[in-house]
Amino acid sequence: MTHPISPTGAVHTVISLVSIVAGIYSFVRYRKIDETSRSGKVYLIGLVLSVITSFGVSSTGGLNAGHAFGIAVLLVAFSGVFATRLTFLGGLQPYLSVFGLSFSFLLSLVPGTNETLTRLPLSHPLAGAPLAPVVLHTLLVWFGLFVVGFAAQCWQVSRPSTR
Repeated sequence: MTHPISPTGAVHTVISLVSIVAGIYSFVRYRKIDETSRSGKVYLIGLVLSVITSFGVSSTGGLNAGHAFGIAVLLVAFSGVFATRLTFLGGLQPYLSVFGLSFSFLLSLVPGTNETLTRLPLSHPLAGAPLAPVVLHTLLVWFGLFVVGFAAQCWQVSRPSTR
């Protein structure tokens, strides 16, 4: 039997979904999460709010590894944002930026995939536990898409600007 979602959990889920949709839109529209675009800003704000609201969602009643994971996701995302401002990185700046923001998106899919597959469908969830094969295989697919997407982003960055 799945655990019912609390009102705080519902708010957290909605915020997280807004962030995911904004990230997907940004990938489609800009081929990356562009922190200067509206969708990129929505992604980052949603990510921050998602991590903040995760502190109110805990089956253990205190801080747990999931909260630390959320903070790590934020560090990765904002490393990507600030990479473009670090001049000593030289030509690595745009690569590190797209890596940080894309990798943060991948990492944000980990708890979302776990929660979705262990809760849905309500009558008989697809996964019985966070390490169930369906969860691990889905995460492997996300990782494969990340690798292909990041390679495409690197190719895009390396191309001379046509503007």
